Amino acid sequence: MRPKLDEIACLYEISKSIHASLDLRKSLYKVLDLLSEHLGMKRGSITLLNPETKQIHIEVAHGISSSARSRGRYKLGEGITGKVIESGRPMAVPKIDDEPLFLDRTGARSKIDKSRISFICVPIKESKRVVGALSVDRGTSDHMPLDEDVRLLMVISSLIAQKVALLEKINREKNLLKQENVRLRKELNKKYSFSNIIGNSRKMQEVFYLITQVAKSNANVLLLGESGTGKELAANAIHYNSLRAEKPFVKVNCAALPANLVEAELFGYEKGSFTGATRQKQGKFELAHGGTIFLDEIGSLALESQGKLLRVLQEKELERLGGTRNIRVNIRLIAASNQDLRSAVEKGDFREDLFYRLNVYPIYLPPLREREADVLLLADFFLEKYGKEYEKDIKRISTPAIDALTQYHWPGNVRELENCMERAVLLCEDHVIHSYHLPPTLQTAQETGTHQTRSLGEAVERFEKELLIDALKSSRGNMRKAAASLKTTERIFGYKVKKYQIHARQYR
Repeated sequence: MRPKLDEIACLYEISKSIHASLDLRKSLYKVLDLLSEHLGMKRGSITLLNPETKQIHIEVAHGISSSARSRGRYKLGEGITGKVIESGRPMAVPKIDDEPLFLDRTGARSKIDKSRISFICVPIKESKRVVGALSVDRGTSDHMPLDEDVRLLMVISSLIAQKVALLEKINREKNLLKQENVRLRKELNKKYSFSNIIGNSRKMQEVFYLITQVAKSNANVLLLGESGTGKELAANAIHYNSLRAEKPFVKVNCAALPANLVEAELFGYEKGSFTGATRQKQGKFELAHGGTIFLDEIGSLALESQGKLLRVLQEKELERLGGTRNIRVNIRLIAASNQDLRSAVEKGDFREDLFYRLNVYPIYLPPLREREADVLLLADFFLEKYGKEYEKDIKRISTPAIDALTQYHWPGNVRELENCMERAVLLCEDHVIHSYHLPPTLQTAQETGTHQTRSLGEAVERFEKELLIDALKSSRGNMRKAAASLKTTERIFGYKVKKYQIHARQYR
């Protein structure tokens, strides 16, 4: 018989160990150590049930290798552990070699005489819910009734139940976070795939080709183009289709950083390196380690900061502000500028050596005025996007509005077109975007450079013709419906159609 004092001492030590550490696994490992040390219960293990998958796995184990532990997986109701968790009742096996339910899936007892081993497994419950099981081996030569061990282990399982339940909850939340992370990464990859960069024009096809070619490499990329041409979208596409897609993607707008904080933001700083530096802080380059850093408006960096950036690119290491040691960084740089950097080099505003370091693989994003074929594609894309966002059932863009969009010179490029279409969707009260929904700059000849050269009569006739064509499009060439939509008679409508030589059949 085992002395009661040993049991009491063991329970006391277990109670202490449970509350001694915030590390849940460490506490549970200590419990299994104490069972082995005080009571001779070997190869103790704590298994957890995943309530979603109904799978059981060994969470912590004593005297079992990590590879053996990884093999300890069961379905609910499978083997002794599965039966105990399914039923919520303990089981004791006097000799494991006589019990067909004992699976020894870990293989931890393969080199031991199984006729000399007893196995005890008890459920771990949180309230009435079974969250796992506690199991141990005991030598059959101990001449102690297994009922006493079952009783003691039930007491211990109730002591550790709260910790085990918390661990099970943490594991569940970790799995949910992993699933959410995978889902979000898939969404990001989908959002920033090449197919989401809209453009069928020849110049955009060239851009797609260049992005595709460079994405899988580690080469630095320089994106050039006017503001609003989609440089950041191109940077996203390069990163999320690269070998670094699973690593950090850090974006920095150099123009938005105050001149006195640029280096602190990019390279980080040590505690006390300047007034207000109350703690150590990693810079953007350190945060991007292993991944990609995107420096937008790089032309706005001061010459001194350009020199430090050049060192990082050349040596792959940096020194924090106020620091004394070099920190190695593995990054890919994508830089962007709406300035002519070559001219800036000639003027002395941009370092020549940095320019050539960046200009390894330049990609020029054309302005929208050079992509006339893409204007309507982009307009339809933004119409659908903001129609969904503002819950409006807008079917199409009217002919006069299409003309206004295609004739405008778009100084703000794609960004201006997106803002224009968002405004139009907000103002639209029916199913069609009309020219009067567009911003005044698109409607004014002075702003667009499309001065009216027609007479009043010609302008009226053109507008009248557009109205007739629009009505025929809506009615699929049905003259009666088209006339009704314009609140006129079919005879007058037919006369006008004949006057302007419009063929209704082509709209059917």
